[in-house]
Amino acid sequence: MNRYAGIDIGSCTTKAVVVDGDNNIVGCHVLRSGVDYRSVAQEALNAALGKNWDNTPIVATGYGRHNIDFATVVKTEIACHAKGGFHYIRRALTLIDIGGQDNKVIKIDDKGHRLDFKMNRKCAAGTGTFIEEIAAKMGVPLSEMDSQARQAQKRIKIGSFCTVFASTEILSHIRLGVPMPDLVRGVFESVVDRVMEMLPTSDTVLLSGGVVEYNPIISDIFKERVKAEIIVPPHPQLTGAFGAALLAKELSG
Repeated sequence: MNRYAGIDIGSCTTKAVVVDGDNNIVGCHVLRSGVDYRSVAQEALNAALGKNWDNTPIVATGYGRHNIDFATVVKTEIACHAKGGFHYIRRALTLIDIGGQDNKVIKIDDKGHRLDFKMNRKCAAGTGTFIEEIAAKMGVPLSEMDSQARQAQKRIKIGSFCTVFASTEILSHIRLGVPMPDLVRGVFESVVDRVMEMLPTSDTVLLSGGVVEYNPIISDIFKERVKAEIIVPPHPQLTGAFGAALLAKELSG
């Protein structure tokens, strides 16, 4: 069986995906990226592909892609996310990827070509790191953030762009007795606020990234606030790595 691998080395997590000749995912693995990108990429591939992958075409993407010297080729995050997202929706769309330390908004035409993209790299606001830091400040386990937000009775506006200022803002709300579910919902609303500042007009929006995978309420909030069809692929966190694997197959053919 022919196999093709994609590895997405993000600043927070590393995702490995293996596809077969029919573009089916036959292996995948996710690890924290840590500080040794090459070693963690090897570990992820070993888990997803098995240890005998010497002749397997591999495309590396993401923040640490240039550290992966055993990759067949490297591609940008934009190219790989666009490839992975368009595989699920064969029409014009806007792909939103909410990552650990940045957000990407990619405009794709009905042929799968990238028309435009925007990235937010100014600070951690609106990213997975922002959610992690605020969750720690509130003393809410990350695994419980989504369920807490679903118990909210009203929206609390978190207006600060900076994580530090947002923490201070949240502490003020806690002092005033605002219920925790309302605050947690406000945090997720804030994430959507940051993304919507970059969002172009579109009829179809695909959401990807670990934040979406582990916090489905993000997609619910988008559905409430965006006049577009909102789609979440089967494995949103793997979209970039999946696209990289598809490119590995395409480039080897």
